[in-house]
Amino acid sequence: MKAGGVKLIPCTTSAVLTLLIWFVIPVPDGVSVNAWQLLALFVGTISAIIGKAMPIGAIAILAIALVALTGVTNNSPSGAMKDALSGFSNSLIWLIGIAIIISRGLSKSGLGNRVGYYFISLFGRKTVGIGYALALSELVIAPVTPSNTARGGGIIHPIMKSIASSFGSQPEDGTARKIGHYLALVNYQINPITSAMFITATAPNPLVVQFIADATGAAISITWGMWALAALLPGLVCIAFVPLLVYLVYPPEIKNTPDARTFAKSKLHEMGPMTFDEKIMVFVFALLLVLWAGIPAMLFGTGFAMNTTAVAFLGLSILLITGVLSWDDVLKEKSAWDTVIWFSALVMMATFLNKLGLVSWFSSLMESNIAQLGFDWPLSVLILVVIYFYAHYFFASTTAHITAMFAAFYAAGLALGAPPLYLGLFLAGASSLMMSLTHYATGTSPIIFGSGYVSMENWWTMGGIMSIVNLTVWGMVGGLWWKVLGFW
Repeated sequence: MKAGGVKLIPCTTSAVLTLLIWFVIPVPDGVSVNAWQLLALFVGTISAIIGKAMPIGAIAILAIALVALTGVTNNSPSGAMKDALSGFSNSLIWLIGIAIIISRGLSKSGLGNRVGYYFISLFGRKTVGIGYALALSELVIAPVTPSNTARGGGIIHPIMKSIASSFGSQPEDGTARKIGHYLALVNYQINPITSAMFITATAPNPLVVQFIADATGAAISITWGMWALAALLPGLVCIAFVPLLVYLVYPPEIKNTPDARTFAKSKLHEMGPMTFDEKIMVFVFALLLVLWAGIPAMLFGTGFAMNTTAVAFLGLSILLITGVLSWDDVLKEKSAWDTVIWFSALVMMATFLNKLGLVSWFSSLMESNIAQLGFDWPLSVLILVVIYFYAHYFFASTTAHITAMFAAFYAAGLALGAPPLYLGLFLAGASSLMMSLTHYATGTSPIIFGSGYVSMENWWTMGGIMSIVNLTVWGMVGGLWWKVLGFW
């Protein structure tokens, strides 16, 4: 039921929650009135996002307006307005926005499809080989596709469907289990893992970086290269498991696929030689990876270090100069501008909840409850991460989940004695890996689930299995890897 631009039930729920916290629930000891009122606005915002009361960008505009008008961050009207807009000055937000625009070049030039068909032409003799080809395709394009939905649902999924159709596997005629069921599960379960491997692989990752820096007083500032290096080994191990585990749990009826390579080669033949636009995309792709990884600074000294967001602007500039993307393409990339707006609002609210002391109050409360159990920090961290991870069953947005819970859980872990970088990297991985659980966990899931190849029961079963595997690998293999790297 809608009235104007809002859904009535989610909107009413959001308003009631806001008013209850603001006017009815007493302000706890140790919490300022302003912090409690900002929490009311924050809870209302998150509730509206979860319930999809309005598009997330519209909710963000409303949140900015309420923060400015209520003066919960600043008694001065002009100061409150400045605070409400402060999120737009965060460079990480612009990194993601610009990277989303750059990733448009993958689909426009056809390079994304070429990468997918190329890997299938190499590994497509067997069904499990196609699974690994899809995984490698995701991995290759992940660093420059901050929309995991665009990557898994917009680029890889159509390739997966065309392969399944070529083998006569269609959900409409009851032949999904031939091969399409297997490929759809691999298609999806790879997506959370690649999202966990790079700051620029999914939009909410910079939120994690921001929260960690805020909690440690900028003592820990995770760079693009640090994140990629830390996630390299656990990510590759998780990727190696997915096609095999799905194969064991839900074996496809078709095991050998000699025609897949032929099909992929025919698609590549149709595409012809690499176009100028594709070659420019490859150059920009390589340039971004080299500069984001900080290789010039490693080779020639800190004088050659570059800001990650500045590098993204450089990449987009090259695409505009060469005509791979036009200014109209930039203006039409609605998801990028939408992301910049809602990201700015959520980062602003989360930042001021921290500044006003609410995050430290809540984390202290949580830390004291866990500390009473008498466990050492490793087990305490495991409890925190497991609660944080499986709470995603109640969220349809990773952004809402991370914004609502990450900062407090990270602060609680620090108070329990966990090494700051280990804790941050573990929770950072969990923030993407939790997307494996349900058919509504992130934007990619309804696209792939909606194609009809996988039942809800099979989806949740595979999600539960992969959640255990992914968390175990990230915590144990990742933890040992980070120890070797000297991160803790």
